[in-house]
Amino acid sequence: MAAGVWAAAAADSLRAQAPIVGEIDFYGLRKLAPERILGALKLHPGDRLPASRGDMEERVEAIPGVAMASIEAVCCEGPRATLFIGIEERGAPHAGFRSEPSGDARLPAPLLDAYNQYVDAVRSAAAHGRAGEDLSAGHSLMDDPNAWSFQQRFLGLVPEDLATLRDVLHSDTDAGERAAAAALIGYAPRKAGVIDDLEFALQDPDAAVRANALRSLTAIAVLASKEPREGLEIAPIWVVELLHSVALSDRVEAVQTLLALTEGSGAAPVLDLVRERALSAVVEMARWKTPSYALPPFVLAGRIAGLSYVDTLQQWATGDREAVLGKALASAPRKKSGGALQ
Repeated sequence: MAAGVWAAAAADSLRAQAPIVGEIDFYGLRKLAPERILGALKLHPGDRLPASRGDMEERVEAIPGVAMASIEAVCCEGPRATLFIGIEERGAPHAGFRSEPSGDARLPAPLLDAYNQYVDAVRSAAAHGRAGEDLSAGHSLMDDPNAWSFQQRFLGLVPEDLATLRDVLHSDTDAGERAAAAALIGYAPRKAGVIDDLEFALQDPDAAVRANALRSLTAIAVLASKEPREGLEIAPIWVVELLHSVALSDRVEAVQTLLALTEGSGAAPVLDLVRERALSAVVEMARWKTPSYALPPFVLAGRIAGLSYVDTLQQWATGDREAVLGKALASAPRKKSGGALQ
């Protein structure tokens, strides 16, 4: 996780072994140039990762025209960490979130303990290349037996505590518990009954809560495309708005949810909404230097451009991203001027 990179860097800096900055990717840039931001940071690829993320963000926020900044370090190719620098410029589209809740709901200790153990199991599985699809969609490709056993437990435990999970998601003052609830509520047997709760969580003030809610909605969206008779409907508007967030996890997870929402026959209105409200954000992400982060938004841009998945991947393989991104940008709705379309 990105925070872990900085924690490791802080410890390793005492031994002069802080990670080296590798690729640097940006998002949220409209008027400002990357060079302006790097100049304020006095940072370039090959430099040691600065010890303080907060100091870096303050430097960026001191640049005239910057309203907010977020910097994430993502591990790692050897000693190199990829740096994502996100900003929100003044006057740019803004993803707004609710204020912190003030209720007294709490997760039952056995359920919270099981979830924390499950998170540890998933991290271990991912470290060994054994993580797969989430069981909350009603099926699983989780290859790790330990994580798989926890998921089976959740299918039995969640129905008993569903009302409490809802209360926690809406009112618990502990963001960690809300994040757990956002993940666990996706295991409810009736997915239609928890979609509203997960959409509510997309406006939570904590990024980890929003990320887990997006993952749960992605799993439900996958189920919806495979089982259309279930009648599962997810409103895409809040997912699309997160493409304007300064938090990297919001943008990355929102793209995954939108890919799931545009798999089936209902793709057209979702793609139209992205064209109208966040096309430039998708294109910006698809231009990232880091392939594993750029490919999902590039696939989404291909769908916006009207290309098949195979054609999109072929263009990706050639290295000519702009051919696809140009078509996506050309599909944007024309702006009105003086009451007429331009």
